[in-house]
Amino acid sequence: MPIQHCIVHAIDKPSSDQPARLIPAGNELAVSSLVEDLLSRFNDAYHAKTKAWGHFVDEEAAAGPSFAQLLYSYLTGDDDHAGFSRKVAERLLPLVDAHLSVSGYLLCLDYRQGETRYLSLALLHQREGFGLSDSLEVVPAAQLNLSRMSLGLRINLTQWQDGKASRHYLSWIHDRGGKKLADDLAALLGATEGIDATGETQTLLKAFSDYVEQEDIAEEQSREKTETLIDYANEQASRGEPITLEELSELLDEQQPKAFYDHIRNADYGLSPEIPPDKRTLRQFRRFTGRAGGVSISFDSHLLGSSIEYDESQDRLIIKQVPKQLKEQLKRQS
Repeated sequence: MPIQHCIVHAIDKPSSDQPARLIPAGNELAVSSLVEDLLSRFNDAYHAKTKAWGHFVDEEAAAGPSFAQLLYSYLTGDDDHAGFSRKVAERLLPLVDAHLSVSGYLLCLDYRQGETRYLSLALLHQREGFGLSDSLEVVPAAQLNLSRMSLGLRINLTQWQDGKASRHYLSWIHDRGGKKLADDLAALLGATEGIDATGETQTLLKAFSDYVEQEDIAEEQSREKTETLIDYANEQASRGEPITLEELSELLDEQQPKAFYDHIRNADYGLSPEIPPDKRTLRQFRRFTGRAGGVSISFDSHLLGSSIEYDESQDRLIIKQVPKQLKEQLKRQS
């Protein structure tokens, strides 16, 4: 991931009742293997977070240039990386005062991943740790706590500049405990959510379950296809990239690469062609299977507790919504 520009500004917040102040960096960081490793670890931490996905809507701000306008000035060369990031840092100070009570470091990265250019911004905090000196004595050692990141965003600059109808080139951290901070950050960015990653991921998994049932796919094949879907979705999530329905369909069935894609379109699930994967939803999805004494049972884990219940005390599995094909067979038999 070639780094174009990287800078870190300090935001000093002495206490919760004192205003935050900016201590701007004098120069950009020189790109090194250590900085590249930081970018890699930062991306891992950021992609693991729950995020909102959207796009800019506030291109004209009455109180001054919008974030999108500042970004445009930077990309056209009217402002350099240090100046642009300093202006952004100044705008973030009220958010720090309103929601955070500790100092931090604003990391601003402009980098490429393949053919795509990204801009990432995040407020990082330090934690105290321990290290060993050359004489093997225990010494204090401060380190950046990437897992504690509560304010961060990433922009797909290539997608935004292309001017295409994408509604999810911008993402920002949207943890459950920091909803107000996330909402205020979106307002500062002049952004709105363009796609519900959690809802779209849930709908995709529902479409897959329907597809497996409709096609009457054998248990072993069903398990293999489930693993293929989850592996692909998790790989895309770890890279910060969306699930592409056509690509997923090709992976699920090489002999009929359009089968799953056609199923989605014909059933009109309302899914976007590209879906930002929600890792929490993916973690909850797997298939329970079992075979014994002439009985074979297989169902998706997200059905447990809704249409399927397990009574552990009496060792019973209760199916509330019997599949249509099975229901018809039972009626004919009775």
